[in-house]
Amino acid sequence: MLSGHAPASAHATLGTMSAVIHWPLPYVETLAPRALAAIDLVVLHCTELPDLASAREYGERVLYPGGGGNSGHYYIDRDGRSYRFVPEDRVAHHTRGYNERSIGIELVNRGRWPHWLDSRHQDMTEAYSEAQIDALRELLSALRAALPNLHGIAGHEDLDRERVPASDDARISVWRKRDPGPQFPWDWALHDLPLQRLRPAATQD
Repeated sequence: MLSGHAPASAHATLGTMSAVIHWPLPYVETLAPRALAAIDLVVLHCTELPDLASAREYGERVLYPGGGGNSGHYYIDRDGRSYRFVPEDRVAHHTRGYNERSIGIELVNRGRWPHWLDSRHQDMTEAYSEAQIDALRELLSALRAALPNLHGIAGHEDLDRERVPASDDARISVWRKRDPGPQFPWDWALHDLPLQRLRPAATQD
């Protein structure tokens, strides 16, 4: 198991959540604390990696002087199992410009892996599983009930609108972030949930 940290047993969290596997990142105590009342947004991502183990490896990498790295708060595997890497009262680094106010949820999905910025490989063809979307809906419902100011939801692609040179041809630009991407079933995922999709006109840095 990575870094010697085995997942804890599944346990109930956030009231109505049936089971989340609590698996804190090794550096979680170095992440900035925050009040739960500061959270008004969920940002949905896909890992753009082949499996949960790869996502965990990426999440454990220390990238900042303070000791933290990039990760979401929650990860949902293809079989619907949900993992909490970072508690809600800590700021996770998952969406630039929005971290302090948001919860990041990552769904395991290949996305554009392994040619993320190659202009010839921008299609995101892997569908999300029914188990993933059911687990996501349960998690969103529990978060909405537990966090008094949570009213918004967005995809990473809605908030990061930067285009960058393609890795195969710098004359071509591609979206820096495309997740959760065209395969994500927004209508199904948000049906009857009291969350409004946020789609700003301009990127915030």
